[in-house]
Amino acid sequence: MIAIINYKMGNLQSVGNLLEYLGEEYVITDKKEEIAGADKIILPGVGAFTEAMKNLRELDLLDILKEEVLEKKKPFLGICLGMQILAEKGYEGGECDGLGFLKGEVRHFDLKDKKLPIPHVGWNTVKPKEGSILYGNDVRERVFYFVHSYHLICKDEEDVSGYADYGGNFVASVEKGNIFATQFHPEKSQDDGIEVFKNFLAYKSA
Repeated sequence: MIAIINYKMGNLQSVGNLLEYLGEEYVITDKKEEIAGADKIILPGVGAFTEAMKNLRELDLLDILKEEVLEKKKPFLGICLGMQILAEKGYEGGECDGLGFLKGEVRHFDLKDKKLPIPHVGWNTVKPKEGSILYGNDVRERVFYFVHSYHLICKDEEDVSGYADYGGNFVASVEKGNIFATQFHPEKSQDDGIEVFKNFLAYKSA
């Protein structure tokens, strides 16, 4: 069973639909017992960093996420905003502490090319790094769908598993032990996105 965390941030059913297509059982939930009973956790999300953290606090989900992901090492996938709030700090909607699963912070795009629109919306190429689980240890470039104005700046380069370019390189995905996350939306990225989901679902914690 896979728990999709419901914290009132974006369309969660699109992730559920893809899991159903892949034959996986899932539950969209904000209940601690269902999160604790799941084999894997997915945290999607679209919206502002500050609002996301506020909702997680109000739902009293911060401790259960830290327990299941950091202590029990349950496989975890963050998507878009769900990746950003893994950072120590974000600035969308004001300065705000994140979950702190990853060392780094989330900043607004500061593009030298002012002709590039913000938000960054649409298809973009991702260059995976060697050894990535999400990309099946295949450094072949792939195309994914993005929608964001802010991006994660990682302090530890080794946590980054893929980069994309939008007026300069930015972090497209991270992998740290049992923690996986993508800035892009794999559930909206056709075959390449399905591959990412399959690789995450096949992962088992050591």
